[in-house]
Amino acid sequence: MDAESFKNLFLPYHRKLYRVAFRLLEDVADAEDVVQEAYLKLWDKRDGLAVISNPEAFCVALVKNMCFDLLRSGKYLSGKQQVELTEVHGMSHSDDYETRDAVHYVHTLITHLPEQQKRIVTLRDVKGCSYEEIEQLTGLNATNVRVQLSRARKKIREEFNKLV
Repeated sequence: MDAESFKNLFLPYHRKLYRVAFRLLEDVADAEDVVQEAYLKLWDKRDGLAVISNPEAFCVALVKNMCFDLLRSGKYLSGKQQVELTEVHGMSHSDDYETRDAVHYVHTLITHLPEQQKRIVTLRDVKGCSYEEIEQLTGLNATNVRVQLSRARKKIREEFNKLV
């Protein structure tokens, strides 16, 4: 496959691939890096790509798997733990401070959860990943993911209610 054919076949999916990467990683630079790396992988394997019947689905699956690999790496998630849990608008200053304190306290509670629960809560409640995506990232089955998430939420709720 020559460069012109490659561009005509794969570049039209660029925006969709970026949206998929951004949705999973929630970081502009990381999403751009993953998409660029995906194009490099596709280019390296360009001679074997002629057998692919649905290039769009193949590209989306490639980008999702690359994002999952990145998210699976413990160093990526630990570097991204400083996530703002909510944005507060239109409140009085005292309400704003109380809400920020509550959000900060919940964030602190999440960081004190066992590693597996912390990861699941972050993926589900902060990043909005589906249960299937969490299963892929953690290697747990659906039942285990739901149990761990339930336990984590219960622990956070109990500790938060002690404050209130």
